[in-house]
Amino acid sequence: MSVNTEEQGSSLDTVKLILSLALLVAGIAGFYYFETWQGEPVSVLFRVLGMLVFVGVAVFVALTTLSGKRLLGFMSNSRLEVRKMVWPTRAETLQTTLMVMVIVLVLAIFLWGVDSLLGWGVRSLLGGGV
Repeated sequence: MSVNTEEQGSSLDTVKLILSLALLVAGIAGFYYFETWQGEPVSVLFRVLGMLVFVGVAVFVALTTLSGKRLLGFMSNSRLEVRKMVWPTRAETLQTTLMVMVIVLVLAIFLWGVDSLLGWGVRSLLGGGV
């Protein structure tokens, strides 16, 4: 017997997500709307800062929903898993990189040789080469 323990989002979550989207759109629209203010050009810095404020508020509102809380939990668990990983040492990284470079070089030379051989064969069959 399977029991679905997944929580259902409320209609308030939907309203919050719509509000978040509206804030994003308002921030982007404001960035372009305030390109000039009373005939004077507005600094891009102030327009970007204003847009970032709107984006920040929109993200905050979106993270208060059930989906946002799940996303925060996932990110927290992902960070914990990354801490558990064993990363290669500098020497291992350099050794692996050199091995890949050598293999790529050898493969490039091999493919150049096959291409030259096939080109010579086609030219010989068609009578266009020496």
